[in-house]
Amino acid sequence: MKTVLVPNTKHYLHHSDSRRMKALSSESVDLVLTSPPYPMVEMWDDLFKSWDKNTKKFLTKNLGNDAFESMHVQLDLVWKECYRVLRPGGILLVNIGDATRSIGGEFSLFSNHSRILQVCRNLGFTSLPDILWRKQTNSPTKFMGSGMFPVGAYVTYEHEYILVFRRGSLRKYSKEEVEIRRNSAFFWEERNKWFSDIWELKGERQIFKDVGASRERTAAFPLEFAYRLVNMFSIKGDTVLDPFLGTGTTSLAALLSSRNSVGFDLDPGILSIARKKLLSAGGVSSKLLQNRVQSHLEFAAEREANGKKLTHTNKYFNFPVVTSQEKQLSFELVKEVYENEDSSVQTTYFPFDAEIPVK
Repeated sequence: MKTVLVPNTKHYLHHSDSRRMKALSSESVDLVLTSPPYPMVEMWDDLFKSWDKNTKKFLTKNLGNDAFESMHVQLDLVWKECYRVLRPGGILLVNIGDATRSIGGEFSLFSNHSRILQVCRNLGFTSLPDILWRKQTNSPTKFMGSGMFPVGAYVTYEHEYILVFRRGSLRKYSKEEVEIRRNSAFFWEERNKWFSDIWELKGERQIFKDVGASRERTAAFPLEFAYRLVNMFSIKGDTVLDPFLGTGTTSLAALLSSRNSVGFDLDPGILSIARKKLLSAGGVSSKLLQNRVQSHLEFAAEREANGKKLTHTNKYFNFPVVTSQEKQLSFELVKEVYENEDSSVQTTYFPFDAEIPVK
């Protein structure tokens, strides 16, 4: 198997307010992936009240639209910072759900995704096709309103959005990055699944108990969700930012994908959980990559059994692939994860051998 140059990666966790990310210089980040606090979802009211005293006033007076706007004005500062720190051609991904809430006895939808879409376009971002994340629930009590009677019943919301933005025009790659991009390819069948406009993935359980955390819930998304997006919209060695890091899923996905990461959160207890998650990443890496390879081999066998021969061969693993763009696809297995003196988390890697058994 041909040797691949395997990078080391670093991961910084900042106990800091992402409305002003002083630790990051302009145009220093390649990808932003985040799920912010959701305006008009009650679990986030206290945070938004702490950011702007007007929010509390508007909620107390049942001025829902004013409270909604007040909350978003604070998030606008984060999106402005994301624009500043992203390199030209960099991507911003925002996982956001719309909110339904009764204010002063009146039930209403508060469209978070459209409000963020509007402000990001005004900041200069180019909006790209988004993804609907369908989070279906089978609860018999999930329906809202007047039950079986018409007019007073409401549609049940079982989806969130993954908004996709780009800073400027298409990214330009140096000669070295062109080679890295080839090594960062994904399988043809993964492309078909990942780049669909509707995803059906189970959401991450949001309630947790941990000593030191000041809140019991986060807006966490599952690892598979973050891992897909990191691989779709960045290349190895890139830097991935999450301005609302929470329990660290974005940074973990970056680490497992041979990317660097930076995260911000106001809760030191939750950042501690994120740090522990990164330091235990070695136990996840091998199984994740073996599953990707095994899924591909099963796909290839089924495709050839149906008379569709795969005419290309991957140079590193010597197994068949559908397209020539997959020929230099390679993976890295986590070798060691440790803390540096500056409190960053460092990761070293082995070239991944598809024949290594899962332990």
